Amino acid sequence: MSENKTTGQQLSEELYYNTSNVWNKISDEESNQISSFSEDYKKFLDSSKTEREFVKEAEKLAKARGFVSIENIINSNTALKQGMKVYRVLKNKAIALAVIGSKPLEQGINLVGAHIDSPRLDLKPNPVYESRDMVFLKTHYYGGIKKYQWVTIPLSMHGIIIKKDGSSVEVVIGEDENDTVFTITDLLPHLAAGQMQKKMSEGITGEGLNILSGSIPYNDEKVKEKVKLNILKILNEKYGIVEEDFLSAEIEMVPAFKAKDVGFDKSMVGAYGQDDRVCAYTSLRSILDLENIERTAVCILTDKEEIGSMGNTGAQSSFLENFIADICALSLSKYTDIVLRRCIINSKMLSADVGAAIDPNYENVYDKLNSPFIGKGIVLVKYTGARGKSGSSDANAEFMGAVRKLFNDNSIVWQTGELGKVDEGGGGTVAQFMANMGMEVIDCGVAVLSMHSPFEVTSKADIYMAYKAYKTFLEKMK
Repeated sequence: MSENKTTGQQLSEELYYNTSNVWNKISDEESNQISSFSEDYKKFLDSSKTEREFVKEAEKLAKARGFVSIENIINSNTALKQGMKVYRVLKNKAIALAVIGSKPLEQGINLVGAHIDSPRLDLKPNPVYESRDMVFLKTHYYGGIKKYQWVTIPLSMHGIIIKKDGSSVEVVIGEDENDTVFTITDLLPHLAAGQMQKKMSEGITGEGLNILSGSIPYNDEKVKEKVKLNILKILNEKYGIVEEDFLSAEIEMVPAFKAKDVGFDKSMVGAYGQDDRVCAYTSLRSILDLENIERTAVCILTDKEEIGSMGNTGAQSSFLENFIADICALSLSKYTDIVLRRCIINSKMLSADVGAAIDPNYENVYDKLNSPFIGKGIVLVKYTGARGKSGSSDANAEFMGAVRKLFNDNSIVWQTGELGKVDEGGGGTVAQFMANMGMEVIDCGVAVLSMHSPFEVTSKADIYMAYKAYKTFLEKMK
């Protein structure tokens, strides 16, 4: 009761900035919604361990919710009108979705954007080799990983192989309960005195991340590399491929385990690839659930962020700009380039990427006043980057204030965030590339423990709050 509080207590409540635990702010009904939403999320994670798989599943959900390919609109020479829902898939590795609003496009659109690639191990173009009657597959790690975390865990194989005749075959091995799995071996502690003296970054080398893949030899004494021949025979019989076909393949090795509840209270989700699929999935769900909006809403989900957003499916490509241009051209009787430019520069975006949650086991690398915690809501990150904010768009105060007000007015539990102490490290997001186009952008995502590891941890409450935040932004941001 306020009458029992001292003047100082009342004043502190008015003046201090305090974060809140989501679980203390929600109703029983919302708690049930969190549980249901998290179950859907875990199922999606299990079926979407690569960017190609994410796009395929996203397209299924979009079609089920009435979205149509924008190519169909173009080919039928149909005009886009308020309420229409369209999407575009780019090279099976990126997807953009839009819901057309009532306001003129020149006034701008609202966007959320995330990336759908995650750190992993890619097979090298010529990966298969035999040593000491065992066959291994050579890999090249993708994105920022701690290499020692990827040894002695079960790995599954996902990807696509383009055969010499031009046909393709998709590969998923290790996800079914009865499937075989793969692994990378490590040195036993009894013989690891030298290894244990090395720095953690040197104990396991990049060239040492070789996948154990077989040990039965082909029964022919006149053949060299008998085990390798037997493995290639198995692959040829199952997939119709030869060794040269690996040169035109994209094969990713990822953790074989499923998404799981974490903790006695089941309050958290542990899974591979939550950076950044926790933001990508919630962004996707937010636009799928939109109806009757004023400003046109767009969700852009791209590839290659973990290696700099390069390439024709990354955020530095023209994918988003081309998608917006087509929306403008299909919505107006007379399209000019200036319409596109005005649309982009008046647009507002949440760069939906994860934040580094404070881990009590490693608190010394975090600024406790400016780093996020799990369970305390969506994280607003004004800037990322490294050292002197290098590689960051650094959102302006006006836009930070507008998003803050929007969240406060709509009961979104949020907190501020920064990537650790100054000069401790750093990292970037897609925000800088979107900001370069002229739109307002700020990073906004879910706090993650054990980021970039094979088993990342998030709070179910934060996951649901991200969905709520993205949907509110797409619906109500002016």
